[in-house]
Amino acid sequence: MSTCSIEKPLTVVIPAYNEEKTVAQIIDAVLAVSIVGEVIVVDDCSADRTSNIVQAIADSEPMVRLLRHETNQGKGAALRTGFQGATLPFVIVQDADQEYDPNEFPLVVNPLINGDCDVCYGSRYLRDNPRRVLRFWHTMGNRFLTTLSNMVTDLYVTDMETCYKAFRREVIQNIKIEENRFGFEPEVTAKIARRRLRVMEVAVSYYPRSFDEGKHIGWKDGVRAVYCIFKYGIWRRNQSVMVIENAESSSEHQA
Repeated sequence: MSTCSIEKPLTVVIPAYNEEKTVAQIIDAVLAVSIVGEVIVVDDCSADRTSNIVQAIADSEPMVRLLRHETNQGKGAALRTGFQGATLPFVIVQDADQEYDPNEFPLVVNPLINGDCDVCYGSRYLRDNPRRVLRFWHTMGNRFLTTLSNMVTDLYVTDMETCYKAFRREVIQNIKIEENRFGFEPEVTAKIARRRLRVMEVAVSYYPRSFDEGKHIGWKDGVRAVYCIFKYGIWRRNQSVMVIENAESSSEHQA
């Protein structure tokens, strides 16, 4: 049974960096989805016309807001800004390119609306037939990082690196996002696991673009992702345990 009575309960956060070719089409597609009530585009100091295009849309569409970074900081920083600006009960991430289909928002968000989970991931790997054929090494890299993350967090997700992550607003606003670039994905997954939040996955479509078409992630981001898996999944967890143990020891001493 639905736990939300708001007709348009979804905030969509769109991090954008030099996306003048696709950002207007993505915003139009997002606005066409019936459950969307708020669109926050965070322009991460683009060098092209991205900001001007979004501002023109925002001037005529009250559901769209543009937030700007004065310096380029990365996707994680843009999401951090967008999450804190969200006002509706549920929040989902949408990249400014056309790799993911906003028409599938209800697939990812309905488990939240129905009260079945706190976080829902849209997995590119749950659907076997039919599916778009993906790049081999990119897919293997994603699966390696997902497997490593699962081993550390004890969550069994199939696509940790997916863009489509949806949250109850109070959940994501209470998670401190520290990573500025693509380390956001393993960081938020580790912090979700540490909080023992209810997590679900659903199958979504994926239409990958190439580096020639503007894809920004590279091998250095993969290396950083491995570091973040251990940093937030093990080292920070051990630090939290030590803090708790020290606090308990101090309380016993005072007693």
